[in-house]
Amino acid sequence: MTPEEQIMSEDERQQVDFMWNLIPQQDRQGMDKSDILFVLDALDDYLEEVGLLSVAEDGEVTYLDGDIDETEQLAYVQKAVHDAHKSLTGAQIQLIMDAEVQYGIEQGYYSDDEE
Repeated sequence: MTPEEQIMSEDERQQVDFMWNLIPQQDRQGMDKSDILFVLDALDDYLEEVGLLSVAEDGEVTYLDGDIDETEQLAYVQKAVHDAHKSLTGAQIQLIMDAEVQYGIEQGYYSDDEE
């Protein structure tokens, strides 16, 4: 277990495990669960930058409704991956992002028509 995984909450661990299991094994080559956490953090950073996520002083996170430019979001995450010198491919990043959407649908955060 990576240091990042050791400090995850149970909800985060369940989300990462769910997403990991959605990604076909052959597409996981060269990646681990900490890469999923990295992409999730980059997605939150993007949402915060465009005003769709706010963090209160007590750490409470609120996701706001709004439209997301998926092309811009993908470019943001790809840049974050590149800047962090991670070895994820564009296809792997997209698979992680797709898994995040599927997790959100399963949890009732998103509806099927929001994809």
